[in-house]
Amino acid sequence: MKAWARAVLCVACCVWLAAGQSKRSGGEELIRFSTKSKDACAMTVGGQGEVKLRVVCRNQGKSYWCEYVGQPSVCRSFNANPKQYWNQISSELRKTTHACQGTAVLKPSMCQKAPADAHMKQVAVGPKPASQKPVKTAQEKPAQSKPAKKLPKPPKTATAQPTLVPSSEADANKMAQEYCWESLQGVCAYFINLFKG
Repeated sequence: MKAWARAVLCVACCVWLAAGQSKRSGGEELIRFSTKSKDACAMTVGGQGEVKLRVVCRNQGKSYWCEYVGQPSVCRSFNANPKQYWNQISSELRKTTHACQGTAVLKPSMCQKAPADAHMKQVAVGPKPASQKPVKTAQEKPAQSKPAKKLPKPPKTATAQPTLVPSSEADANKMAQEYCWESLQGVCAYFINLFKG
């Protein structure tokens, strides 16, 4: 009976980890999607009032990222259904070949008529593929284009290390903190540690 309970708990943790959308600690929402050119992307949303949206994409060992800011709470429809707002944004990005180019302002259809503050405006762009033109952001002036290598590097996300194998109990705890709900972190760390070898 003990082995059966462990197996059920392990399967539940694996299903949760494999889910495309999940809540991250600290109130950040994580939404995964793919672009037309098969870039695997993760979108994190965080903040109250002025919301920060960060998009990180990878394809064939190369990655790029961008950040948007806005105040979606100004839109009544957002307040009624924020999940739909973020799903519409990810759907808009899914239709592009490069999630950070050609999308200086993201306007979900549910908030098209809302004030401009409700829309997400691009404020930063990270390393871009060499074959594509750089995107000017809201913070950059046309005459003062900043080189990509001077921008901050993106933080490591769940997509950055898909085959992480913990080497110690501390690593298992770190993985559990990053990938599991706070209330299940102890159990997750136990199973991560159990299956690490």
